[in-house]
Amino acid sequence: MKAVEAIVEILKREGVECLIGYPVNHILEYAARWDIRPIIVRQERIGLHMADAMSRLSSGKNIGVFAMQHGPGAENAYGGVAQAFGEGVPILVLPMGYARRLAHIRPNFNSTEAMAQVAKSTEPVTSADEVPNIMRRAFTQLRNGRGGPCVVEVPTDVFNEELSGELNYTPVLSTRYGPDPAAVAKAAEVLVGAERPVIYAGGGIHYAEAWPQLKRLAELLAIPVCTSLGGKSSFPEDHALSLGSGGLAYPKAVHQFLHASDVIFGVGCSFTETSFGIAMPKGKRFLHATLDPVDMNKDVEAEVGLLGDAALTLDALIEAVEELVDGPRDSTAVAAEIASVHEEWLAQWKPKLTSDQNPMTPYRVLWDLQNTVDKDNTIITHDAGSPRDQLSPFWRSTKPLSYIGWGKTTQLGYGLGLAMGAKLARPEALCINVWGDAAIGFTGMDFETAVRERIPILSILMNNFSMAIELKIMEVSTEKYRSTDISGNYADMAKAFGAYGERVTDPSEIIPAIQRGIAQTEAGVPALLEFITAKEVEISRD
Repeated sequence: MKAVEAIVEILKREGVECLIGYPVNHILEYAARWDIRPIIVRQERIGLHMADAMSRLSSGKNIGVFAMQHGPGAENAYGGVAQAFGEGVPILVLPMGYARRLAHIRPNFNSTEAMAQVAKSTEPVTSADEVPNIMRRAFTQLRNGRGGPCVVEVPTDVFNEELSGELNYTPVLSTRYGPDPAAVAKAAEVLVGAERPVIYAGGGIHYAEAWPQLKRLAELLAIPVCTSLGGKSSFPEDHALSLGSGGLAYPKAVHQFLHASDVIFGVGCSFTETSFGIAMPKGKRFLHATLDPVDMNKDVEAEVGLLGDAALTLDALIEAVEELVDGPRDSTAVAAEIASVHEEWLAQWKPKLTSDQNPMTPYRVLWDLQNTVDKDNTIITHDAGSPRDQLSPFWRSTKPLSYIGWGKTTQLGYGLGLAMGAKLARPEALCINVWGDAAIGFTGMDFETAVRERIPILSILMNNFSMAIELKIMEVSTEKYRSTDISGNYADMAKAFGAYGERVTDPSEIIPAIQRGIAQTEAGVPALLEFITAKEVEISRD
């Protein structure tokens, strides 16, 4: 057996059904021979984003895999690896590498070395006989602990090397660990004794599939719940105790309840300080439940630290709390307070959400979208900048993994690949990406990939012919040189690719256009709806 055959056989044994990539990488051809579907993208970063979504929607059980050429292919892929690292997503990255004798000679790009700062692990294949060991180490890292990309670089002179014996490989184990019982007892005492606690839930809830436990704890102690962008949809946002989710923009209740709290319990989160996430208020008592000890006391000082899997942590915490209380607490008062804040906030924003102005406001587009689709059978994601800030506060997710949120690092164009990967993972769902005319400039050519690879997603594009979010900081540049202007007819672009494309200019046509777009996806055709919108810069904060 050749080294390349051993790699593909291991992928098969680990349950990989499709391999996303860009040639030339011989693993792609051999994958097809082993009945693993190769999916070829137009640009490496998009392929990594697709693999990213596939891992997310299986809670890390079915690992997304991406393979690419050595040199320029690996160089182009770096951004996608970095994005997955920032979001803690487990993906297997299989770059070709220069021949072993050239691997460390400048200026040759060495993925093992160059990607070490943005990967959970990196390792080159040193010989055919080492393939099982190297792949076992990579998959063990992918299936255990905090997520992140694992890079296995395959030098060009290794692919055809023969193993000296039979392939000996068993799919790797997956383990979980739980927190210190003494810390659990302390956390339970603090939560039970808190006057205004708030739960802040992150993406670790999704990976642990701890949705029922999160809901149980909140209801047991009548604690309001907000989520990070990565944790959005881990708690039903139509629940009476839901505050909503937060990034750079958030519902009013998120800010109000966090700042009025005495105890903030972060679970499945890193509490990473970022310009694109909720800024935690000062002077609070923090309880921190996280899988990765690196996150403990990183950006907030924890009074109690609970290290371990979010589901195991919540199971233990619920048991400890139940020993301290007689039964579920009455949530009537706090639920009424949340409802009052939500009602006041929505009343302030309703004029934008339902506006008939023309050019239309993007808030109207997203409001109509939410009230047209079957949300329980929809997976939606945003892009960086305005699409993220306009969508996330108002979109109420009601089912786990129905929203792919992100924001620790914010590369433009990420949402397209996420939507395509989501459709591969969940073909029965309506998969939507919301992006702007800046984001489509980064990855728009890969809408052709959706057509060619038969991935019928729905793309909602906000086109205001401008980098609107930059207008306030580029006033002179815009006035003198029109530096923030952008142009394009993206509906026509979609048509040229063989997809369904429609440009919408009248607010009364928003819902009919969405219905036409959904019908196209149900017929197997990717659809791009281009809405001509105003230069909206207001977002929901404080």
